[in-house]
Amino acid sequence: MKDYLVIFEQGGDGSWGAYSPDIEGVYALGDTREETTALMREALAAHVAALREGGIEVPEPKHHAERIAA
Repeated sequence: MKDYLVIFEQGGDGSWGAYSPDIEGVYALGDTREETTALMREALAAHVAALREGGIEVPEPKHHAERIAA
């Protein structure tokens, strides 16, 4: 199992979106961050499983994030 960076963005209406820069085409949208996290976890797992079933190489995680106070 690989850990992928997931970026969360909150919309102006309070809803949330998420994507992973390492896995193209995997997105999740939800009303709360918790819902979006759960949906993104499911989407990533399903996408990786589909890649493996199709004999397609699963991308290696290459992006990382860190908070730095300024």
